Amino acid sequence: MITSYISHSDCGNHFMGPTHPESPLRLQAIQRQLALSGVIQHVQQYDARPATLEQLARVHPMRHLQALDKCPPQAGQLLTLSEDTVMCADSLVAARLAAGAVVRGVDQVMRNQADNVFCAVRPPGHHAERADAMGFCFYNNVAVGALHARQQYGVRRIAILDFDVHQGNGTVDIFKHDPDTLVCSSFQNAMYPWRYLESRWEHIHNTPLAEGCGSLDFRHAIEAQWLKKLDDFKPELILISAGFDAHREDPMAELCLEDDDYYWITRLAMDVARRHCQGRVVSVLEGGYCLEALARSTEAHVKALAGLPMEDGISLRHSPPAKHASPKVHARPDERDHPLF
Repeated sequence: MITSYISHSDCGNHFMGPTHPESPLRLQAIQRQLALSGVIQHVQQYDARPATLEQLARVHPMRHLQALDKCPPQAGQLLTLSEDTVMCADSLVAARLAAGAVVRGVDQVMRNQADNVFCAVRPPGHHAERADAMGFCFYNNVAVGALHARQQYGVRRIAILDFDVHQGNGTVDIFKHDPDTLVCSSFQNAMYPWRYLESRWEHIHNTPLAEGCGSLDFRHAIEAQWLKKLDDFKPELILISAGFDAHREDPMAELCLEDDDYYWITRLAMDVARRHCQGRVVSVLEGGYCLEALARSTEAHVKALAGLPMEDGISLRHSPPAKHASPKVHARPDERDHPLF
């Protein structure tokens, strides 16, 4: 089993302010955890390469890309694009590297240079719609990788699995009229982004989870709602939007997943990939804002990709009580008294 780990130090230069949860510390926490645990020794490490304009333009209209290119402020300044998305001078450099990491990951699995890939990059991407940067996201990284696979390698049937606590509205927006792309998304019900929460398309499958949902309910929902769809679809490539903010310790929501749930769902995706697409899986980091939980959950995810063992503690514990989210982050827009930042 060859697992590729793609990242870049310049992803740490993207900065949205000292109190913003999408912080450069996220990648530092992941890299420190993988080094301390020794997992990093079991993967092949590569630097991301920036996505080209052509690769980005397969997903986002040129006028939108040109408008973003005109936005970056001078060094030391910040520009607010939306209530929760802020740009610094280095943001688009990091965003191009994040999208380009997925492109390189697709190249590696399609050329049999790796069995699977994890892209440890930021900013995240699954909230970026075709012509709208939002939700901490500038370019839709997983969509850039998917359309690269289709254009460069003729991959037709692509499955995108998204287990972030927030629904990947950008991915739905981009692929809602493309039945050759199956999107399976689990998320906490009735919260951000409040769009595309109900699907009108057979190939867009939402799995909303109730507040307080723990390991057993999560696993039952995924098995019941994703497996048959994936096996019937027979994907030629699986891409993962790997958000770790459904963890019980994460402050951004009220789901109660544990570290080993991320190991479990990664193994499930790998089993589907072995049945249908020679094990080809490319995963890209999305959310996860409690640094300790993010680091451990990512370790579990990469362990599963690399074929390393992890004891499943689900039978040894009880689901913890529901968390209480900050109303500034998760209140509906019409209920907010003031902006997030």
